[in-house]
Amino acid sequence: MSIHSSLKTKSGALNQHRNVLTRDERVAKLTETERFSAGKTSPLGLPKVLSIKVAAGKKPKKEPAAAADAKDAKKK
Repeated sequence: MSIHSSLKTKSGALNQHRNVLTRDERVAKLTETERFSAGKTSPLGLPKVLSIKVAAGKKPKKEPAAAADAKDAKKK
């Protein structure tokens, strides 16, 4: 019997960005910003933590004029 298409997982499914963090991840982020201390603050009822997806930087595009000047310089 085959698997239904909605149940198949993608190859990189485990590496995708998640909007919801686990309690351990939230505690780690809160301790970095000093909003949680292990002895004083309860791990229950933690405040929400923003999870930002980091995008890779794009390569800068070359200007058409600069590319044309470079070609002319090679010809000479």
